[in-house]
Amino acid sequence: MIEQARNLGQKLGEAVDAVKSRGVGPESELRLDGVLLFAALGLLSLGLVMVSSASIALGDKLGSPFHYAMRQGIFALAGLGLAAVVLWRADLQWIEKQRYLWLLLGLAVLFMVLVPGVGHVVNGARRWVGFGPINVQASEPARLFLILYLASYLVAKRDVVMHSFKGFVMPMLALGFASLLLLAEPDLGATVVLMATGMTMLFLAGGRLRWMVLFILLGVAALYFLIILEPYRVRRLIGFSDPWADPLNTGFQLSMALIAIGRGGWDGVGLGESVQKLFYLPEAHTDFLFSVLSEELGLPGIVGLIVLYGLFLWRGFTIARLAEQRGMLFGAYLTYGISTWIGLQAFINMGVNMGLLPTKGLTLPFMSYGGSSLIMMCVATALMLRVYHEATAPEGNVQKMPAPTARLAEEGV
Repeated sequence: MIEQARNLGQKLGEAVDAVKSRGVGPESELRLDGVLLFAALGLLSLGLVMVSSASIALGDKLGSPFHYAMRQGIFALAGLGLAAVVLWRADLQWIEKQRYLWLLLGLAVLFMVLVPGVGHVVNGARRWVGFGPINVQASEPARLFLILYLASYLVAKRDVVMHSFKGFVMPMLALGFASLLLLAEPDLGATVVLMATGMTMLFLAGGRLRWMVLFILLGVAALYFLIILEPYRVRRLIGFSDPWADPLNTGFQLSMALIAIGRGGWDGVGLGESVQKLFYLPEAHTDFLFSVLSEELGLPGIVGLIVLYGLFLWRGFTIARLAEQRGMLFGAYLTYGISTWIGLQAFINMGVNMGLLPTKGLTLPFMSYGGSSLIMMCVATALMLRVYHEATAPEGNVQKMPAPTARLAEEGV
């Protein structure tokens, strides 16, 4: 037994040494994009501070002012831990080959939430899947799975996508079916983000502009009918167009958000001094966290937040372009997709808070309270950093080897 343990330890050591020599282990030289990492960690840190502030009153009702802050901290640690594993161990070549796995996982997660007894209803929407004490918002992992699927599809069918309308339509049909599942929850905001991200990826992969314009027109028409067919969406649209016409009913949430932003003024009322978060503004620590930030930190806080998202989006597209130049098309399309997803969702959330867009149930990426969103943001960022690591590797030194577990299996361990 001792001899077998010694042999196993020796082989594990050899495998780790081999991984280090190939530059894929955690102790090897890891090339990171400092600006992207700074933007992501800056957003995450600012989000922890603002969730702590925005949820104090609500947490106090549950017995601890920092109830939500501590939970968000745990989510952040879990997200960073999982991101570290992805960053050091992700095999982009293996991920690229699992195109249909990602599609099936994305659709399966969205279908599970609609199954009675599995999906949980909160505020009239069935968007959460329960695993014991843990609730997962289905649209968050599903969007990442579908972006992985589409990035892989664009590599395998690139010529068809560039020259054939059928090649453009096929992935849009898959995303369209996923959108139907999202609308059944219902989650119109996630549907808009998913379809817009998909069309952007297809366009950047060489899809014709006229095809994209056609889908946009069809999407606008579909959006119109989706709104008029649901009374609550019509009420939201009316409340958005003139929130002061009925500030205590249809326009309540938006009017409270605008009051918060207006109180912030040029320099804010001070961190922790928000009045609107004291049970005036609904969802102050989730969908309307931006309004609390605006009230407490004022214009400097708003500008700082926009700069961080701008840096994230800029570096994301820069990394994607770098990967494209190195011939890493999967990494390029994946990074384009993740950057578009996060940038678009942040834009929509801030637009909703400022009354520029109708109310949507979308979180502010890296910032809003919620484990599903925060963990997926960390994992998505780790994938982008992994693409940068491989795109900046010396020629001929991009990771090609199998995972350490596969190597051990080949050696008979």
